[in-house]
Amino acid sequence: MSSDLRIKKLRGSGGYIMASVNDDQQRKGNLGGPDLFLAPIGRLDSDTISKYFCNTCEKDYEGSPRIEYENPNEEVAENLILLEKGQYICATCGSTLAEYREFRKPDEMTDVGNARPMEQSNPFESPEQTFTPPQTTTEPPSFTEPEPEPQSIPEPPMSPPTPSFSTQQSSPPAAESQPVGSVSSIVGMAVYNEEAKRIGTAKQIGIDSSQSLVLVISNNNGSDQTIPWSNIKKVGEIVLVGTSSAASQAPPTVAPPVQTPTDSGKCPSCNFVNKAGSKFCEECGTKI
Repeated sequence: MSSDLRIKKLRGSGGYIMASVNDDQQRKGNLGGPDLFLAPIGRLDSDTISKYFCNTCEKDYEGSPRIEYENPNEEVAENLILLEKGQYICATCGSTLAEYREFRKPDEMTDVGNARPMEQSNPFESPEQTFTPPQTTTEPPSFTEPEPEPQSIPEPPMSPPTPSFSTQQSSPPAAESQPVGSVSSIVGMAVYNEEAKRIGTAKQIGIDSSQSLVLVISNNNGSDQTIPWSNIKKVGEIVLVGTSSAASQAPPTVAPPVQTPTDSGKCPSCNFVNKAGSKFCEECGTKI
């Protein structure tokens, strides 16, 4: 790990902070784009934070925001322990700037197992949802000529033999099996959106009623939620969910929701009802 510290801007769902980070922390905060996110890095020493910006206050503050955290030490999946979860909170208005989770694998040599089993049966495991294509058998055309009945006329000269068309000649060669490398399970990984907001924990991968691949997560309310696999932007130490693919698949005839005067404070993106007078959504950080 490099000991060189550099001041970087670390984004959160409700603002950002300016802090001195090393190379390893910068690598964790890089989720594939030009911005660095605070949630994957976790808890920083308040002495390393020089200032922060609150979206609700729309103002810069010198020093560190308030950091609140707890250590549940809870097993969220097989071989995956939730060590710590916390929040960066604006010291002036109390709005949440960012949330983070820190996990640990008791056995580093073993992959993360399945999440806690559900009591109800899963529709993605039903026989109707299997991907087995119907097998059709095609009979090859028969080129055998019927035997002529005995005639008193002279036999005609023998014709050249009819070529035999074997179905094995038209079949493509079987693909050679390739050795399977190391495969890691994403079950139990934390799932974040593009605003570095944790939206749940990965449970399993399945097929929905439209025969599309989806990721089933357990959201923060404890209920199940499905995410189209085309929305998955990156899988690493966490699962990052994008929004560009989902937006491109939306029917062109559906109009976006129109904000009325009675919806004051309601986020047009996630429909979260914010405090009156809020400029940014406290849930996803979108400008109202």
